[in-house]
Amino acid sequence: MSIDIRSLGSKQLRQATLLREKIEALEKQLAAVLDVVAPRHSEPATPATKTRKGKRKMSAEGKARISAAQKARWAKVKAAKKVK
Repeated sequence: MSIDIRSLGSKQLRQATLLREKIEALEKQLAAVLDVVAPRHSEPATPATKTRKGKRKMSAEGKARISAAQKARWAKVKAAKKVK
């Protein structure tokens, strides 16, 4: 809903201001009620994504397995090229 404020009269502007203040007061009351109903330690309404706290570290064994697998793949490629 798009309204040009300049086209409103002073009475309408005062009424709109009063309504806005009432809405803000009601929103504060609603937030207070919801805070009581939903304890602070409960799960958030939106799904939270897990964040990493630090850099992941790979074990030496894991690195060796990855390296061996890659070397085996390259050896297979090179062997296929030699056959042709």
